[in-house]
Parts: sequence; structure tokens; C-alpha cells
Amino acid sequence: MIELIIIVCLWSIMKILKKINSDDITRILDRLLDGYDNRLRPGSGGGVTEVKTDIFVTSFGPVSDMQMEYTMDMFFRQMWVDERLKFEGPTEILRLNNLMVDKIWTPDTFFRNSKRSISHNMTTPNKLFRIMQNGTVLYTMRLTISAECPMQLGDFPMDGHACPLRFGSYAYTSSEILFTWRKGLSASVDCPKESMSLLQYDLVGQTLSSEIFKSNTGHYSVQVVHFLLQRKLGYYLIQTYIPLIMVVVLSQVSFWINKESVPARTVAGITTVLTMTTLSISARQSLPKVSYATAMDWFIAVCFGFVAFALVDRKLTMCLSLDDALPPMPIFMQQGSAFPQIPQLAGTSPIDKYARILFPLAFGLFNLVYWYIYLAKDTMEKPRYFYIF
Repeated sequence: MIELIIIVCLWSIMKILKKINSDDITRILDRLLDGYDNRLRPGSGGGVTEVKTDIFVTSFGPVSDMQMEYTMDMFFRQMWVDERLKFEGPTEILRLNNLMVDKIWTPDTFFRNSKRSISHNMTTPNKLFRIMQNGTVLYTMRLTISAECPMQLGDFPMDGHACPLRFGSYAYTSSEILFTWRKGLSASVDCPKESMSLLQYDLVGQTLSSEIFKSNTGHYSVQVVHFLLQRKLGYYLIQTYIPLIMVVVLSQVSFWINKESVPARTVAGITTVLTMTTLSISARQSLPKVSYATAMDWFIAVCFGFVAFALVDRKLTMCLSLDDALPPMPIFMQQGSAFPQIPQLAGTSPIDKYARILFPLAFGLFNLVYWYIYLAKDTMEKPRYFYIF
């Protein structure tokens, strides 16, 4: 009986303390907002407002080569000090919902190279808001950003790209708001490997920097993160490179066909040319219509050249064989007699004998040089900057 009475008393005391604590927080909020003007930034008319930022990437991808853009889902965090929000009370941190955000000043941050942006609102606005006793404000929101990524495709498909994400204040110049990285240049952007959803790329890292963007209305503080993407080669090996190599090898099989088999040699030549044309067209369909040649275009062009030369070799062999087989017509007319037996076209042409060695050797040497050049060099694009400080 005594134990039950003690439990009831403790429960009543906790309920009273909880109500007192709730009333205290309500009074603190009312006092904070009393005379607060959310149109004015902290330190307005005085010093610079420092906004510390960091990013946690929850999902990265997909990356579109055709549109030259990428999509990412992230938690975007901002922290600044607003001395007007200092308070004293039983709690060190005020954990508030998103309704409080509209009642105080927040940075007018926007993403400069964003094409589309979504702020998640299901089931409620995905925003986290905290106020510390010293006036420090933590504001976190969940965003999905589709940003442009200018790509130089000269080394495609062994290329790498530095896709930027730039953000800063829309209206306040660098003399009013200065953005900094909250955890430094090494840890302010977190990209867990398990959250990556890339099929054609590997996210090999990211580089962070701060810039000053110069415009007609002033100089603006801009935060920049470059996501380093290296393209995966496996898909293009299976779909393009290996079939191209096989077509070139098949085009050289005709060098072992007897020169009298004219239909077989002709069909083989035309078939390989048509197949090469089809492969080159399909390889270009997944790329934007750039005006310069890519590494794959050079490979296709050389392979097409080998196939075309093989076809020319067949025609040349046939012509030389016919010239060797038929004596000059005036001799027959002078003799006044019908033809000597016409020599058989069977056998191997001297041109075929040389082609059997030279064509595979030249194609093998080309592959050795091609793959050494592109696999040995650093194809990652360098980040583009405006002005770094």
C-alpha cells in the first residue's frame, strides 16, 4: 500500500514538473518573438552574418548524359547565430517544428546551377529546427536537386566529370552574409556508399571550395562542391567495343577464302560494312549531339577503315586474278583460233598472303596504342572555379 502511494505521488510530481517546464518554454518563445522583426538579418547594419553549412547525401543519381545533369537527394543543414534569440531557462535547446521557421529570419539560400528543386512535404514539411541558449540556430531541410553538369565527352567512354553544386544567398552580398563550411573542407559533405544509386558511374569523391561570384549587383558568397564521377566501362565494352572488334576480325576471314569464291567474299565484305554502320549508329544514340569526336568515335572510325580496306582488298584481288587469267585479246585474233584452256582462278593471291599478316598485326597494334593511351591517362575533368579565396 505504501509503495502504491509513493508511485502515485511521484507520478503527480512529474506531471506538475512537466506542466511547469512546458509553461516555461511557452513563455520563452513568447519572449523571444516579442518585438522580433524577421525581415532583418542578425547583426543588420553591423557585422557580417556567418552561415555555416554542411550536406548529408541520402541518394545520388541518376546522371543524364543527354541532358547533362544529375539528381541528388540530401539533408541540407544551415547554422548561424542570432543574438536576438538568446534565452535562459531549464532547457539548453529548444526543439521546435517547422511552424516556427516562418516567424524568424532565415537565409535566402538558393542553388545557382539547379534546374529543378523539390522540398519534401510528406507527411509534413521535412524540416528540423533548433535554437540554442546562446542564439545559435540549426535549420535542416530535405531537398531533391536536379543540377546541371557541363560535360566534356572527348574521352567518352573512359571519361570522368566534376559535377558542381553551387549555392549561396540570392539578395545579400558577401559584405552581409558569408557562407562557410561547417566541418571544414574534408567532412562537410557526407556521401555514404550505401546511398549511391549510380549505374554508369562511380562516385570517387568530392572537392569543396568557397567562391566569390561577381555580378552587376555586387559580390556574393558561394559555396561549391564538385562531385567526381568516373564512368564505368563495362557496359560499353560489352555493347560496342567487343562487337566492333569481332566485326573487324570477321572481315579478315575472307583473306583465307579462295579467290575464285567471288560471291562468298563479296557477301562477307558487304555484311561487315553494314554491321559496322549499324553499330556506329547505335553507339551514338546514348550521347548528346556534340560537334567533336569522342574516343569511341575514333575507335569506330578506325574499325570502319579496316573493314573498308578489307573490302577493297577483295575487289583488287578479283581484278588481278582476272587479268592473270585472260591473255591479251589481240594475240587470239592474230592466231585466228579459239581460246587455250583459261587458267583456273583457284589458289591464293599474293595480296591475300600479305593481308593475312599485315591486317591482324596492324589492328592489334592499334588496339595496344588505343587502350594504353586512354587507360593510362587521367581523364577526370578538373573542377571549374570563378574566384577562390
